[in-house]
Amino acid sequence: MEWWDMFVSKFFISKQNGIRQNVISSFSKALIVASVCLAAFLMVPNKAQADKNQTYVQQFQNNTTTLSGRSVKTSMYFTKMDYWKIKKVTFNFSYQISQLASRQDSDITVSINGTKFKSFRPKRRTGLQTEKVEIPLRLLQGENKLQIEGQVLNQIGNKNYELAQTPANWLTIEQGSNINFEYNLEKADPTLHSFYDHFSGQDTIAYQRARIVTANNPSDAELTASMIAMSGESRVITTENNQIQVVPERQMNAKKGDYLMIVAAYQHLPKNLKRQVNQEELSHYAIIKTYYTKGKHYLIVTSKKARLLKKAARFVANAELMNEVNRSQKFITSQTATFTSSLHDNGVYQLSNQTDKVEGAGHQESSYLITLPNDRSNADGSHVTLHFRYSQNLNFARSLVTISVNNTTLGSKKLTKAKASGDELTLTVPKGTSLGSSFVVKVAFDLEMKGQSISDNSQTPWAEINSQSEMIVKSQISNDLLFNNYPTLFIKNETYNDIAVVIPENLTTDDFRTLTNIFNLIGSFAKSNTGSIQFYNHPPREKDLKDRNVIVVGTPQNNSLIRKLNANLYFQYDSRFQGIKSNEKLSIEKEYGKTIGTAQLLRSPYNHRRGMLVVTGKSSRAVYLASTQINFQKNIQQYTGDAIVVDQDNNHYGYRFKKNKFINQKLAQRRSFSKHSQLIIYLGLALLVLVIIGIAIFLTLRKQGLIGRHATNDKKP
Repeated sequence: MEWWDMFVSKFFISKQNGIRQNVISSFSKALIVASVCLAAFLMVPNKAQADKNQTYVQQFQNNTTTLSGRSVKTSMYFTKMDYWKIKKVTFNFSYQISQLASRQDSDITVSINGTKFKSFRPKRRTGLQTEKVEIPLRLLQGENKLQIEGQVLNQIGNKNYELAQTPANWLTIEQGSNINFEYNLEKADPTLHSFYDHFSGQDTIAYQRARIVTANNPSDAELTASMIAMSGESRVITTENNQIQVVPERQMNAKKGDYLMIVAAYQHLPKNLKRQVNQEELSHYAIIKTYYTKGKHYLIVTSKKARLLKKAARFVANAELMNEVNRSQKFITSQTATFTSSLHDNGVYQLSNQTDKVEGAGHQESSYLITLPNDRSNADGSHVTLHFRYSQNLNFARSLVTISVNNTTLGSKKLTKAKASGDELTLTVPKGTSLGSSFVVKVAFDLEMKGQSISDNSQTPWAEINSQSEMIVKSQISNDLLFNNYPTLFIKNETYNDIAVVIPENLTTDDFRTLTNIFNLIGSFAKSNTGSIQFYNHPPREKDLKDRNVIVVGTPQNNSLIRKLNANLYFQYDSRFQGIKSNEKLSIEKEYGKTIGTAQLLRSPYNHRRGMLVVTGKSSRAVYLASTQINFQKNIQQYTGDAIVVDQDNNHYGYRFKKNKFINQKLAQRRSFSKHSQLIIYLGLALLVLVIIGIAIFLTLRKQGLIGRHATNDKKP
């Protein structure tokens, strides 16, 4: 039966009169077939148009936030990709406002990049509200700052609003707020810059159109190069939920609209890609070259020499270099500069590179993110210096400025008319305050007006934070061998800290996914591409691991190093290596032990000042499950111990085994002595005072003859 006969039959049998196919005239049948074909023909342009019309929802990274005060203000940021032809941009604003707020007098204003374009009042109801705000396209830039500000005025009896600030003046911005883009895609041109722009685009990654492809059975050099390239991409991905997968050629599955980076030795390239490369040129170079065919976009990264292949991968991992190449091909030699530039700040962090201004009466805030090198954390002695000025029409008896770091208030200062044209405030971070490798400095002004009796939604009063404002951060190298310090213990000077990776000889699909997870997080922390990563698909010699941090991936069956390390593991295998057995932290049923995966941070048995990460389970699937907790920062920050267990139902648990968490014992002792040095000095002084008092008492007693008299009396018969 032909397809049109099937369509006609099903179409008519569904009718109530049940007319059969054999009573349909040939003319009617031909008419129906023609109608179907015409409908299909008319649908094709619509489908083609749908392929061109794209949508992408960009979630804000902000958590649910409550703003308090009569005048409220906050900022959120989003990015527009260069290759989008924007048709429409909508801000989906989810919020709640105080139940006591007057819906008639409270208002909210939205601005983008400093230009206000939309004001509205909350709806006359309580609970969660949503406002769809269309953003004018003329105001869009590549990097955009969306600002929400307004006033929350409370109802008091028969009054329209009350201007006295209370805890009931609040606006909560929900985490679900987002930006929705509607756009057409600009085609990628054959340059490396254009390919890289599309390949690392937010929508390309979110829709899984970008992949890194390597050989089916990659050599150590090919796998090293692939992970270097992937780590470079992790640095520029702005979302917390998406990553670029590294897959073998057999799973390339190239489709129209895909962007595929092929990282492999020349002899392992697919045949159609080999033809795009001149073999003679590979004798002395590695090649990075674009090749587009049938809507599929390839970037070929290849060489005949392992050293040059890894060098080419470092070039690809450098976003600055890739964005500067406006050619379709780049030759890489051993002399090609591929290192990532770095900024040496010497602990001085400018709060803003331009003057920041806050406007309006009441409580106003500006926040600044400070990010330290990922292998360092703050130490005692840090301080913030603020240079600022403010309007002179304030009630100076009630106006002040407050500085806080994260949730720790450093101090406040009253504003004065005498210093309105130029004021300064320096505050020190309290001793012992832990801030981590990134934290937020918040500057809050309380700008109170004189005799205020009308609405305060105006441009006065105001305060400005000068660009010379800065934070001096005293920092120290992270020294904890726990997951709250992972992966920074594998990072030094913002790059890979001599990492050796021991993997199974034959990698499965789950093994590739595991490695992608591990290096996605490490790559996002490594700001430079100059560090060392070395893969081993066979057990390396102990001397090869002596000066390296080690990552071991696999099962006891496919990685013999797992069997050798079993006695060092916190979660160990049974004597037959058929499953993980119980220990003092967790009772494990025999069959359950065959299904769970673990990630464990150990002190390296080859060097007690180095760390070792072991990701293992009875099966490759279990190993992959363990890696799902060490792929994104939002996942790893749940754990503060040194062992993670994940089961088939995605239940995950964290444990701590080691009592001594320090990597470098001598460094820990020096820091402990330095931290308690003041106490030691006080105790020393106290002891000295006691000695002096004791000597004084002894001399006094001796002078009065009390000690000598007792001695004389003892000698008498």
